[in-house]
Amino acid sequence: MPPGGDAVLTAVFTESMARLASAVAVVTVRQADGAPCGLLVSSVCSYSVAPPSVLVAVAESARACPALVVGAAFGVHLLSGADRATAELFARRGAEKFAHTRWSWDGPVPRLADVPSYLRCVSTAVLHHGDHAVVVGEVARCVPAPAEDDPLVHYRRRFGWRLAAPEDQGGAAAAGERDQVAAPR
Repeated sequence: MPPGGDAVLTAVFTESMARLASAVAVVTVRQADGAPCGLLVSSVCSYSVAPPSVLVAVAESARACPALVVGAAFGVHLLSGADRATAELFARRGAEKFAHTRWSWDGPVPRLADVPSYLRCVSTAVLHHGDHAVVVGEVARCVPAPAEDDPLVHYRRRFGWRLAAPEDQGGAAAAGERDQVAAPR
């Protein structure tokens, strides 16, 4: 079937995947012109512990995609519930994201100052499939989040679903507290 060949399947698939809860992260990279670039991703996961690696899926149309070649350094900022504004900023298209947040260079990688959980990675493989590229990043540096931070979760096209910690699994928190904000498109 050619890409986009079945509009009904595409619509049903998109709606089905909107019901898959996922953590969100900001991926940052230096572009060829030296400028910082970043985007919000919901397709990020641990891939391997030997060596420590992550998988990140990035739309081929994203400004950051051409910079995520094999050998490129990039950052993965794992967002907590306190990072909703950062998620909303990096979900938008455009080049002015870094003018509206605190950041610095961590070697060749733009690092967001207000996101404590951070992985500096080096791309070891890129698979182009459909309208996305899947990037394998070997972790060169890892800064964990404080233990009390809850992840920012994207579910049904909204940010802010809170997952309860195991010791909190009673009452409303166990079902997931809803403090939702529609994600920008």
